Amino acid sequence: LLEKMADVSLKEAALIVGVVAACYWNSLFCGFVFDDVSAILDNKDLHPSTPLKNLFQNDFWGTPMSEERSHKSYRPLTVLTFRLNYLFSELNAVSYHFLNLVFHVVVCVVFLKVCKLFLDNRSSVVASLLFAVHPIHTEAVTGVVGRAELLSSIFFLAAFLSYTKSKGPDNTIVWTPIAVTVFLVAVATLCKEQGITVVGICCVYEVFIAQGYTLPVLLDTAVQILRGKGSIPFSMLQTLLKLIVLMFSTLLLVVVRVQVIQSQLPVFTRFDNPAAVSPSPARQLTFSYLLPVNAWLLLNPSELCCDWTMGTIPLVESLLDVRNVATLTFFCFLGSLIVFSLRYPGDSSKTVLMALCLIVLPFIPASNLFFPVGFVVAERVLYVPSMGFCILVAHGWKKLSNKSVLRKISWVCLAAVLFTHALKTLHRNWDWESEYTLFMSALKVNKNNAKLWNNVGHALENEKNFERALQFFIQATQVQPDDIGAHMNVGRTYKNLNKTKEAEESYMIAKSLMPQVI
Repeated sequence: LLEKMADVSLKEAALIVGVVAACYWNSLFCGFVFDDVSAILDNKDLHPSTPLKNLFQNDFWGTPMSEERSHKSYRPLTVLTFRLNYLFSELNAVSYHFLNLVFHVVVCVVFLKVCKLFLDNRSSVVASLLFAVHPIHTEAVTGVVGRAELLSSIFFLAAFLSYTKSKGPDNTIVWTPIAVTVFLVAVATLCKEQGITVVGICCVYEVFIAQGYTLPVLLDTAVQILRGKGSIPFSMLQTLLKLIVLMFSTLLLVVVRVQVIQSQLPVFTRFDNPAAVSPSPARQLTFSYLLPVNAWLLLNPSELCCDWTMGTIPLVESLLDVRNVATLTFFCFLGSLIVFSLRYPGDSSKTVLMALCLIVLPFIPASNLFFPVGFVVAERVLYVPSMGFCILVAHGWKKLSNKSVLRKISWVCLAAVLFTHALKTLHRNWDWESEYTLFMSALKVNKNNAKLWNNVGHALENEKNFERALQFFIQATQVQPDDIGAHMNVGRTYKNLNKTKEAEESYMIAKSLMPQVI
């Protein structure tokens, strides 16, 4: 039955291709911006003259993994696809953007296949279309570096689909799909690190969906065994065996990955992620507040920004901060969904549970909760979590559209959401056209990030427009007075304008801010 259900018809695939093309055709006119510069323009690993083995020794930006300054993001397979682009068209941006578009289509189609395991046909198409047009994905699809997300997602979903075939007739174990899953997880992780989280999703799927346990049943069995009254049922032993094999192979992957980063965590500055270096409770409160911020971006992607570092989100320093209400509301809502999905048997709670897993598990590496990362909020890391979000929305929509009173209005709302999201995506793509357009659009959303003022200044400086560049650099020093780089930018621009006295003053300020040499 599942096999028949999960096939994607040609009509559905064509619909998705059409919708993605309509939303993203203008991304082909964009250049290389922001992180693309260091990952593509300045990356020697793309050149045919560089030996292939270097790809597997260097990080995503072409720095050897063994070096202190390496970011430790090990994604050789993504770099390999950049290299293929380079072979075809050297540094012509169109081919890079086109390949990203193709990968996004593939993700949408595979995602539709996954949806059909948990939703009916119509809702699956709705979820897939919502995913295809969601504006939060512009950073992953239109920013060339976002390809890491796209590739990782393809193998992430493929690994999960393979795992769903591991249960044979009469609950026997079919080992081939499990081996394929482990291989695909490894490939996904070589595209981007969070690919490994699909293992957690497979485990939850195995216990609660394939075997159909609920939390009360599991607790009951555990209590019986601990009291010495019953033995573990055979089907549970089989499930355990599968999970142990999965866990063990994942552990191997993690060990290899830690060897690769040579057991050092990357070093980030306090500008990249101010909360990571704050004292408790500010650190915990801010990191917790970032979760509702991300959820809000999925719900209302109207204010998108390419860079959320520095002063974009002021720290939450006390328990009396109003923003803690958002955090509390978020956790209450999430908690109630988790309780609903784990306590009650039935298809609805299974769908909600899988949607929650897709939201929560892939987001954990980027959440700052276990180890600090080099950003505060990043839209590209919401690419996979938004899949779970789209399943939840489609599931809720199905429930509403089944009620005769709400049928018409639910269709109207759905059409409105799809249309406005598609328009927003199309509009947002133009922001990625050049560095200047990208950072100017970011300044509309947040004016407290000195990095953005500096970057607009750099873009203008590259066009030899020093007078205007100066205004942006000076603004950066006002937003973040202790940013040494901003003062140096001001000094350099004064020098370019032949105002040596002012240049000297700025350089002296920068020098006074530098840490004293011991």
